Amino acid sequence: MNEAIILPDRASPLAHYPHARRVGDLLFLCGTSSRRADNTHDGVRVDDDGAVHLDIAEQTRAVIENMRVILQAAGGDLSNLVDLTTFLVDVPRDFQGYNAVYNEYFEAATGPARTTVGVLELPHPYLLIEMKAVAHLD
Repeated sequence: MNEAIILPDRASPLAHYPHARRVGDLLFLCGTSSRRADNTHDGVRVDDDGAVHLDIAEQTRAVIENMRVILQAAGGDLSNLVDLTTFLVDVPRDFQGYNAVYNEYFEAATGPARTTVGVLELPHPYLLIEMKAVAHLD
């Protein structure tokens, strides 16, 4: 089996790629952010004066929930994740808030292997975090 998972009711990829690709019993999730279907982002507040406020906890929660939707569309859930890579724009500032939300969803004994890397920037200036993952589906 080699199948693209494309969810028309979710944020559309910014180029020609699926939300995920299933190959046999593995599901490869593309980089997932807090972007909504209407191209706004969870964890972003813009004041009337134009000041932008970004919340790593809200963005982390939205990313994980977006991944859950993709996994469910393929017949899985977060418990199927076996490997997770997280990209953070500001590791010193955001690592603690990211970890706090991550720990709400995953336990060390049952959660995925995890790598977190710092990056200079992500595809939108409001994004603090992006995750990509591999899941094992039965």
